[in-house]
Amino acid sequence: MGKHRAHIVWDWNGTLFHDTDAVIAATNAAFAEVGLAPITLATYRELYCVPIPRFYERLMGRLPTQSEWDHMDGVFHRHYRDQHIRCGLADGAESLLERWQEAGRTQSIMSMFVHEELLPLVRGFGIERRFVRVDGRTGPSGGSKAEHMARHLAGLDGVRAEHTVVIGDAADDAVAAQHVGARAVLYTGGSHSRASLAAAGVPVVDSLAEAVAEAERLVAVAAGR
Repeated sequence: MGKHRAHIVWDWNGTLFHDTDAVIAATNAAFAEVGLAPITLATYRELYCVPIPRFYERLMGRLPTQSEWDHMDGVFHRHYRDQHIRCGLADGAESLLERWQEAGRTQSIMSMFVHEELLPLVRGFGIERRFVRVDGRTGPSGGSKAEHMARHLAGLDGVRAEHTVVIGDAADDAVAAQHVGARAVLYTGGSHSRASLAAAGVPVVDSLAEAVAEAERLVAVAAGR
């Protein structure tokens, strides 16, 4: 298989975009609204899951009511918008994107960050030209990435699922990859602990450089079948 047929679908938040501090600050602001104590990054990574109301259930001992969820979700996004402007790309991300593109391969972004806010953020870092497609979430927040990933892959011209690797920081990225018949590599720099990522049954790495190398290996294995 020619290298140009390999494709990476990148996650944004917690993967290409290193926004962990902003996420924790916004999460704790949302928790304060319903009387929950603030949590540390280690606790967040240990307990985080999707759909996000289940994450709140792990901390509250019950699922939030719809009105609680709506309120907490609004508070989270309001605080996140204030915080994320101080965040940057993950270490080495820009050069990895450039090298992958210059090798004749393709890549895209599929994020659960709201689409209308994702596009200007990606453009602001000057990396939009590295991607054949950039998709954020449309519709309500809190759900799984699987159906969004299916629509994303369907919109990619000439990209085959078996030659595609999803790189993300959450177990849900592996679920979304499996849903469309792609492979996944999970990165420990974002929302999950290594132990919780390992439970997804896909390769887990500690840097984006390792993630890209593993993606190359997975696609080569698929091509050799």
